[in-house]
Amino acid sequence: MHRFEIWAPRAKKLAVRVSSALLAPTTFAMNGPDDHGWWRLDVAEAMPGADYGYLIDDDPKPYPDPRSLCQPNGVHGLSRLYDQQAFVWKDVDFRPPPLASAVIYEMHIGTFTQEGTLDSAIGRLDHLVHLGVTHVELMPVASFAGDQGWGYDGVALFSVHQPYGGPDALKRFVDAAHARGLSVLLDVVYNHFGPVGNYTGKFGPYLVESHSTPWGGAVNFEGGGAHQVRRFFCDNALMWMRDFHIDGLRLDAVHGFVDRSAIHFLEQLAAEVEVLGATLARHFVLIAESDLNDPRVVTPREARGLGMDAQWNDDFHHALFTVLNPGPTTGYYADFGRLSQLAKAVERNFVYDGIYSKFRHRIHGRSTGSLSQHRFIGFIQNHDQVGNQATGERLLEIVGFDRAKIAAALVLLSPFIPLLFQGEEWAASSPFQYFADHQEPEMARLVSEGRKREFAAFGWDPDLIPDPEKRETYERSKLKWDEVNEGTHEEMLAWYRELIRLRRTMPSLNDGQPGQTHVRFNQFDQREMWLSMERGEIIVTCNLGQDEFRVPLPQGKRLILKSRGGVTEMDGQVILPKNSIAILS
Repeated sequence: MHRFEIWAPRAKKLAVRVSSALLAPTTFAMNGPDDHGWWRLDVAEAMPGADYGYLIDDDPKPYPDPRSLCQPNGVHGLSRLYDQQAFVWKDVDFRPPPLASAVIYEMHIGTFTQEGTLDSAIGRLDHLVHLGVTHVELMPVASFAGDQGWGYDGVALFSVHQPYGGPDALKRFVDAAHARGLSVLLDVVYNHFGPVGNYTGKFGPYLVESHSTPWGGAVNFEGGGAHQVRRFFCDNALMWMRDFHIDGLRLDAVHGFVDRSAIHFLEQLAAEVEVLGATLARHFVLIAESDLNDPRVVTPREARGLGMDAQWNDDFHHALFTVLNPGPTTGYYADFGRLSQLAKAVERNFVYDGIYSKFRHRIHGRSTGSLSQHRFIGFIQNHDQVGNQATGERLLEIVGFDRAKIAAALVLLSPFIPLLFQGEEWAASSPFQYFADHQEPEMARLVSEGRKREFAAFGWDPDLIPDPEKRETYERSKLKWDEVNEGTHEEMLAWYRELIRLRRTMPSLNDGQPGQTHVRFNQFDQREMWLSMERGEIIVTCNLGQDEFRVPLPQGKRLILKSRGGVTEMDGQVILPKNSIAILS
């Protein structure tokens, strides 16, 4: 027997059609709605593996369940009953390491391996362990239209994308990661639904047109029926943690939320996740992506904040990227480009902390005050910052090998929790391009043309922009694991491993208290340009200028790690050729 339950306040009558190997398609009228718009029915013949869909009013088409746990035939097909309790877990003794000690590795399942599945990704987890990674962050795995995509156009948010392997494959992946001591974080998208395959609007007011986002109507967090919409997303978050043993979530673009409720959705979610953690005796984390530069996002609820454990720090990325890649800047990069801004980001988290932004044409942000710097995730590459380059080129192609090494050191030895993007650690040659797979010709045309228009506005030749709807764009983005132990790829991998080892063994590199990191810099011109970051017993000095740079070797210090040949100690000085970095202790 299975109890069907669906929130459908817009339906005047509702039925569920069920079929299986033992049951011919049969339609059952549902009971409801109750005072909150819920319809329910117990069907004795419905067992795990049965397919079903909902019939709304007089529409003869059966629609998939917005809370479907399995969509074996895509987001337009029937839903399938799935038994969450059938999987046998082996991770009972696993305990995730603290987020403050994390080295996060962002992974896209479709391109991480040539097979593009969760099961094939298991075979590469030992590489991450040897690298020193502690947390694997999966880009969204919720079901979306087509076979391949980034995952941010999900529409069946409770269902694992079938081309990745479906729900059991995700459980096998998490179990295998936990067996190796790796935590698993999952990227979830609660600010919009994808443009294709979203049938929630037929059931209830999941979206509102009174507010808009770059992706369409805003999610209904504050209007009529919002309590049930919030329940939908909270239940989704709790499901990943409870039933799939996910250790934490990264919430995409929370600045896209429009919520003026007395209790913000993020605050509600944080409170419910805390209750789940106490119930299961497990610790879960919530990480936000936000461009608001608002410290309330990561301020504890007890201090009247929203209660997220950490957030991505775009200011650090932008400051570092524009220093490594000087020259004319466009878009949000126009606000950056000076070493003083990179120094400020390292010491104080946000560059724009209540000062005027030329890009935004207004005052932006607020000081983070006494918040731990472990509340912020630092990176130089991620899916957006690589994928939103014109051709998906990685940092190495933009700034060169030596500056990519400098970037790695500043990320991994900074006071922030470091995040790496798949393949970054060996300077992967494959790009990460934007790709999608819309079967509807008009939608495919709109996506392809929109991508070209977007990059033409940045001055790039639209004819050079890869067509996101072509299969080869997806295939081109897959990692080439056979290059890992070759030439400069092997050298970069060794560099990353050594930096992570250093971070793990030096207490001062794990101190997130504000005021414990001090930065000095010089930027007279492109010839003389250097930055020195002091963290307790560790001093990290990089030369970004065109001339050789000599720095006095402090008493009691020695050179313990260098990015390239030519970095030497001589006559009480450390000599740094251009585009090099030295670590002293």
